[in-house]
Amino acid sequence: MVNKGFSVYKVFIYLVMTIFTILAIYPILWLIIQSFKTTQEYLSSSKLALPKLWFPGNYPYAWRMGKFGVLMANSVFYTAVTVIAVVFLGFMAGFAFAKIKSKATPLLHGIFIIGILLTLQSIMVPLFLMVNSVGLYNTRLGILIPYVGIGLPMGVYLGTEFMKSIPDALIESARIDGAKYLRIFASIIFPMSAPVAMTVGILTFTGTWNEFMLINILTSNDNIKSLPVGINRFSGALASDYGKQFSALVIGMIPMVAFYLVFRKQITKGVAAGAVKG
Repeated sequence: MVNKGFSVYKVFIYLVMTIFTILAIYPILWLIIQSFKTTQEYLSSSKLALPKLWFPGNYPYAWRMGKFGVLMANSVFYTAVTVIAVVFLGFMAGFAFAKIKSKATPLLHGIFIIGILLTLQSIMVPLFLMVNSVGLYNTRLGILIPYVGIGLPMGVYLGTEFMKSIPDALIESARIDGAKYLRIFASIIFPMSAPVAMTVGILTFTGTWNEFMLINILTSNDNIKSLPVGINRFSGALASDYGKQFSALVIGMIPMVAFYLVFRKQITKGVAAGAVKG
């Protein structure tokens, strides 16, 4: 009876997992299939049918119209710089807050944590005024500084909470051996924080890559905007050209899917570790 009940339980779990997998994968497959239809075929045929004639011409047209070459390069640049800055600066600040005692620590740490509670909509206008007043409007630096600033509160919070669990004796022994705080962080603390750092990197990557509203008010120069802006161009005059619209969505989806496929093991470990330690 125990084995039978256990088998029924396993079958139920696998069935639920299969259903959720289908629900997750089917919209992606549907989008890819529709991107190979012309608009005329999409409107005249069943929305669930395969293309009668696979038409790859939507992709080069969408790539040119959306200026995806430039915008994708911009997105890679903004995301890479933001992730690196948030992870390193956030964990360095977390190390200081957790292990270097000071009267100013509670106040400074509290200021960072308040940043988690702020919504993007509530700070868009002040950010625009600040960026414009210091002459950084329409510059890459004027985009990167807010991106890093928005990502830092979560990085500082997770970094601080993780480093509180590291024994003080480990740091004290390194200090006795003559190591400076920067050397301790680089050689001991940060390598130990790799799983949580991966969690911060994942959150920062997805948030920065998909960011749309902020970059639209920080620059009017199309040459320094990001990929989501290019995809949004197909919601205007081209909104009824479904073949091109679906192709643009697939182009925007490919980097995120590739990121997951390459780093899926690290993502799973990082999220699990972040959930436990954070």
